[in-house]
Amino acid sequence: MDNKSPKGITPYNGGFLPEIGLRIKLIYRLMLDRRVSIFLKALPLASLVYLVLPEIFPVVDDAIVLWLGAYLFVELCPDEIVEEHMNKLRHVEIPAESSRPTSQTTAKSEVVDAEFSEIEDK
Repeated sequence: MDNKSPKGITPYNGGFLPEIGLRIKLIYRLMLDRRVSIFLKALPLASLVYLVLPEIFPVVDDAIVLWLGAYLFVELCPDEIVEEHMNKLRHVEIPAESSRPTSQTTAKSEVVDAEFSEIEDK
């Protein structure tokens, strides 16, 4: 079963607070990325304006506005840019086809995937 979200991001099971920190870093990186539309960048900024000046908008829970702004921003950003930044934040390196080790170079460090089963003596 594939545990990836629609954005291709593998869920990180590091806990609630680390995940929020990771999401804030992602939003920061996406805000600085020139490939992301200026109109999309308005979403998290509008959420922060609401947080500072709530009397401008009708009564809405602050947490909902911040979450919605951050969620929509990440979801509407181009998939490949989001995946690129998430991989960098999680320090995931995906080697290129040409840099993958061949069977000759991995002879000593080859990993064998197996299952243990007990065999009864007859």
